[in-house]
Amino acid sequence: MSTTTNWSVAIRPLLKKYKGKKHPLEYDNLYQLIVMVVLSAQSTDNLVNAKAPGLFKAYPDMSELGKATKGKLFPHLQGIRNFAHKADWLVKMAKDIKQDSHIPLTLDKLTALPGIGRKSANVILREAGRPPEGIIVDLHVMRVAPRLGIADGKDPKEMEAQLMEKLPKKEWDAGMAMSFLGREICRPKPECTRCLMNPVCTFYQESL
Repeated sequence: MSTTTNWSVAIRPLLKKYKGKKHPLEYDNLYQLIVMVVLSAQSTDNLVNAKAPGLFKAYPDMSELGKATKGKLFPHLQGIRNFAHKADWLVKMAKDIKQDSHIPLTLDKLTALPGIGRKSANVILREAGRPPEGIIVDLHVMRVAPRLGIADGKDPKEMEAQLMEKLPKKEWDAGMAMSFLGREICRPKPECTRCLMNPVCTFYQESL
């Protein structure tokens, strides 16, 4: 982990590149967002995007979802990893929230819901346009941040704490920005030569 780089300055080109870019989940409202975020854990956004329209046609809002049983959700979710557990979480969440207008928008209240951890809650807050209460750390960030040299946490919780310490709150969208970078350029086999972060990237500089 780089201890000399001023990451508050160094991260700005990345924040500028992805400022305001919508998450790859294809949702139309907050209800759809929270459901799709639960479904996307350890699964792919593309698969969730493909499955979600059928689910939302059958259960268009939190109230209708709360009337379902987890078994009734199975046909809409098959193929999604851990879909049985996720169906159970969604029904319990819907029964708790009851109406779309009651969906909470704080980190503490979101993480109290079944199936929602810090990463998921941070995604929901970002997409809802709320001030960040943490930094998104997904599998892409777990790969990108150590390469850059900004954080080297062994798990998402540790890495998020390191990033929150390195960056002022106004730059906490760096998590989603690194996630986009990881999807597009800093893949398992990175395309370093076309990455705007290579001037400050430890991985790239050490490969020269």
